[in-house]
Amino acid sequence: MIDLYYWPTPNGHKVTLFLEEAGLPYTLEPVNIGAGEQFKPDFLRISPNNKMPAIVDNAPADGGAPLSVFESGAILLYLAEKTGRFLPRDVRGRVEVTQWLFWQVSGLGPMAGQNHHFSQYATEKIPYAITRYVNETARLYAVLDRRLAGREFIAGEYSIADMACYPWVVPHEQQGQRLEDFPNVKRWFESIRQRPATVRAYARGKALKVPREMSEDAKKVLFGQSAETVRREP
Repeated sequence: MIDLYYWPTPNGHKVTLFLEEAGLPYTLEPVNIGAGEQFKPDFLRISPNNKMPAIVDNAPADGGAPLSVFESGAILLYLAEKTGRFLPRDVRGRVEVTQWLFWQVSGLGPMAGQNHHFSQYATEKIPYAITRYVNETARLYAVLDRRLAGREFIAGEYSIADMACYPWVVPHEQQGQRLEDFPNVKRWFESIRQRPATVRAYARGKALKVPREMSEDAKKVLFGQSAETVRREP
């Protein structure tokens, strides 16, 4: 049984996508990041970067004590290796998947995240910052679009690379992007959106009934962290 510490964000959705696709039994442990639940001592022992998602595998392959994993990319790799699914075993196939997984966690996610912040949440609207991140998000979409030319999925068969990227394309309109401008991405996106496991994964998030608008208190929690706040953590 996997315990998944989760909130319905793009990074949280990555893990439910895998768990639903693989049919692994799991319990959902909500971590309301707007209410600061990610700073509780019990959670920090699992995720020292005070970010979700994180998992605890109560039945790791080595037969030892429960094993915790934080960082969404590391979680996807761990689950793929545990199950032998969605990650090729041959060297070249594995490289294809992992390099695109790392592309997402180092590029698409952070750049789209800054796009979200400056265009939607920042108290001061800075035109240069908004233009910078909208344009960089578009560049990354174009890279993905080129990669998907003549391919159903990013690295051959459906894999953790697709599961990592898809949730960050879901809010494309909020990122100032039109999928019509990226036809290969649009085809890929619609294919994944219609998968039964994707429908189930996103239904888990909707069941939490998170407010559509972020409160000012939640913004202070999410965007008010610094080195000093880390030093004050229990």
